[in-house]
Formats: sequence, C-alpha cells, structure tokens
Amino acid sequence: MAFMVRKVKAQPRSGCPVAVSLDLVGDRWSLLIVRDMMVRGYRTFRQFQRSGEGIATNILADRLEKLEQSGILTREPAGDDGRSTHYRLTGKGIALAPVLLELLIWAGRHEKTEAPSAAIEQMERNRAALLAETRRRWQQRDLTPLIPPFSTPPKAKKNSPKGKSRS
Repeated sequence: MAFMVRKVKAQPRSGCPVAVSLDLVGDRWSLLIVRDMMVRGYRTFRQFQRSGEGIATNILADRLEKLEQSGILTREPAGDDGRSTHYRLTGKGIALAPVLLELLIWAGRHEKTEAPSAAIEQMERNRAALLAETRRRWQQRDLTPLIPPFSTPPKAKKNSPKGKSRS
C-alpha cells in the first residue's frame, strides 16, 4: 500500500496583512526567485540555481513548490522538451512587481548595494513606466531581461605601477 504525503498548509500567525504576506514570501529566497522570473526572464530550475545567489537545490525545489502552492507561480511543460518544466508567474505573482521595485529603491537609497545610484534614481523617477513594462513583458511572455544583474566591477589588476609595463 502506497501512502501519499500531503503538505499541510501552515496557519497564518495572525490576520495582519503584513504577517500573511511574510508567511508567503518572507523567507530568504522566495522574492529572489520572483525577481529572477520577473526581471531576468528565468524560467527553469537550472537558471534559478545559477543566478549567483548560492541557493541549495533542495531549498530551491522547496521554495518553487511553496510559491506554486501559494498561487504565485505555475509550472508548465517546456514546449521543446516534455520532460522539462518551465515556471511562470501568475497574476498574483506579477502583482508583486511594485513591492520588489520599492524594496530595490529602498535598499539602493539606504544601504550599500551594487546598484548604481543613477539606475536607482531612474527607477524612482520612472516607477509607472517600469511597472508597465514589467507587466507587458509578463503578458507577452517576453523573457528579455528588464534590468541587468547588479554586480561588483572587476578589481583593478595590481601587476605594475601605472604607466609602466612589465617586460
């Protein structure tokens, strides 16, 4: 006799909308997965795994399942390979775009990040246009990255003093 294990949905800690939201996406990884889907066009497990955040495969699988159970994303078979799965944000998931944008702007203004201050200023000035473009890309299944990943510029080489070459 085979037994199926069903995960029981945890009860919210309170009826407060902030607490309910945090119960759904307040862990360390969920919003980063949503970000990667929304602004980088990621759709596969492998893409999420290689995003540079260092998420373990078991944690990634768990968060994808949790986000699916919460109605934030959905799975669909890949068109080119029926064995592969693609993930897609639902309407509920894409509705997180303003939240992510505000978190990005907030951190860019108040914390040390790798986002150029000019990019943060542009996002602040053009919130409505950026959100409209995010929604358009989602509706049209346009996987073109919306914004590039923010990364640390390469460190200068310490080979030789400026102006002198090493022979």
